[in-house]
Amino acid sequence: MAKCTVRYWAAAKDAAGTGEETVEANTLQEALDTVRHLRGDDRFRRVLGISSLLVDEKPVGSRSHGEVVVAEGSVIEVLPPFAGG
Repeated sequence: MAKCTVRYWAAAKDAAGTGEETVEANTLQEALDTVRHLRGDDRFRRVLGISSLLVDEKPVGSRSHGEVVVAEGSVIEVLPPFAGG
């Protein structure tokens, strides 16, 4: 398993109660399952569910999270919808 960093922005940071954390995973899905388990509350899960995700600065888009591989040192960014523009 690779150690990767999950960074939370705006409402995701507030819901997570932290700006970032380190998890061990092989795929984006495993990383998200880990943070869901660690946080466990409905508000965090809702924010995570509507957020855009980047892995190593590349948008995940509609790709299956189980197919997005993370490597040692990967950075996962959790970007909730922002107000304004």
